[in-house]
Amino acid sequence: MSTRLVYVAVRAQRPRTLAEFWARLLGWTVTLDTDDRVDIAAPDPGLPGPALTFRTARPDAPAHTTPNRLHLDLATHSPRQQDDRVRRALELGGRHLDIGQGAVPWVVLADPEGNEFCVLEPRPEYAGTGALAAVVVGAAAPARLAAFWSTASGWPIAREGTVAGLRSPTELGSWLEFVPHPGPGDDRLHLELGTRAAATAAERLTAAGAVPRPGPGPCGGTRFTDPGHNPFCLVDAERGRPTN
Repeated sequence: MSTRLVYVAVRAQRPRTLAEFWARLLGWTVTLDTDDRVDIAAPDPGLPGPALTFRTARPDAPAHTTPNRLHLDLATHSPRQQDDRVRRALELGGRHLDIGQGAVPWVVLADPEGNEFCVLEPRPEYAGTGALAAVVVGAAAPARLAAFWSTASGWPIAREGTVAGLRSPTELGSWLEFVPHPGPGDDRLHLELGTRAAATAAERLTAAGAVPRPGPGPCGGTRFTDPGHNPFCLVDAERGRPTN
């Protein structure tokens, strides 16, 4: 496979502060810390799935006024753990958020910069994921977008229907899920694919339906949009740097 899912990238006003929030909430460790970028990852290398990278947002970045098209779902294994994880998020600077979810068994929160995330009730399908249950992408056509990202990531489609889900072939680590989304949303979070062969990977992704976008993008280098118009980037699989 010439590409693999390596990062969820978050544009942040204060990358180090936001990375610290997420590292402490998930129990993850800092793997890179620079002036304008901080990376965190699960301490268990046996859990496939993306790390989180926090990059400095542009000074002229618009205010966060619409829900993100990509958000994170956190796993829990008991009602008590769900309560504890919600309480911990609030202690660290998160807040409750009403996005019209109504009476649901999961809890919707926002991180210190307003990014939405969910603390899920216990669900058997998220056994073996670690703290991060799923990376969730809103889509007008979830099945179509899942097919593209299955090709891009090498993860098979493990769930079909209203919600389409991909899972590593090892059946460990977080899911990549696609859910119905009513319209445009904020793209301050995006996915990044790692590759050791940028030119070959770009050709393969374009053939699968990605559209190259010239000029600076959310990862600071060559960018693409997927068939759902979500931005994503190719990065060097070893260094985590944008390809050119």
